[in-house]
Amino acid sequence: MSEQILTVNGLTKRFGDKVILDNISFSVATGHIVGLVGPNGAGKTTIMKSILGLFKTDNGSIKIGGLPVTTIDHQALEAVGALIEYPGIYPFLSGIDHLKLFANDTTSDSQITYIVDRLKMTNYIGRKAKSYSLGMKQKLGIAMALINHPQIVILDEPMNGLDPQANRDLRDLIVDLASTGTTFLISSHILSELEKLVDDLVVINRGKIVAQGSMDSFEATGTVTISIDTNNNLAAKALLGSFGYEVIDTAAEGPVQISLDAGANLNDILEVLIKNRIQIIQATQDHQDLESSLLNLLRE
Repeated sequence: MSEQILTVNGLTKRFGDKVILDNISFSVATGHIVGLVGPNGAGKTTIMKSILGLFKTDNGSIKIGGLPVTTIDHQALEAVGALIEYPGIYPFLSGIDHLKLFANDTTSDSQITYIVDRLKMTNYIGRKAKSYSLGMKQKLGIAMALINHPQIVILDEPMNGLDPQANRDLRDLIVDLASTGTTFLISSHILSELEKLVDDLVVINRGKIVAQGSMDSFEATGTVTISIDTNNNLAAKALLGSFGYEVIDTAAEGPVQISLDAGANLNDILEVLIKNRIQIIQATQDHQDLESSLLNLLRE
């Protein structure tokens, strides 16, 4: 079992009478990529800022690598890289100047070059940042978070402003770094990207954790929707309903749609239709995506 590099225990934060964080507890294993997800205002950024010692909490504790983190105790943060909200960029410094400014004494030129190459920043890294587009600035902020090869990286909405290719480049880099032991805690509203990336999820709503676990466990709770077009859809719906399948909208003329658990077998359904001489024109099977699963969870 992987060692826990980050432990958050009983974190509570209030602003006046409003409870922003309500007894938040979770841990992150070394080398894992963990997604922190939830609606706007759920408390995700407050959690990340608390982990970075930027917010004083009312109760609870935070440890990174076994060392405590508070607003006055930052020793553990030497092993942390972070991008929270918007990258802090000086317009009249070049991209490479930023990276050298943020690099520590042990960071080599080859390490800087590696990050620049992987994020495909080579063509503009020597230009002043005032000329950068939103996506360029975002990649520079990510590069500054990664430059010192931190043990744990905290990224708040890292995909903001990135085009599809840049998203893929970032995703590949994160996966490669995680495979060598770097840990990531990532908040993002782009769930389709997060779904391809994370090992574990922590779901926040109204300052509380409403679910947490491995990505595999979240996928296992999703549903499979099977859509079948036949030469007689109404008859097919009645037939499959008589076999106990959950048919959606039995009175509609359109294709047969069936909700099943993730272990369902499409072949069994097709066999029922074929044996009863119903001609199959087309059949597709779709698993519920992360976005749909989370929306259902938050409704509940």
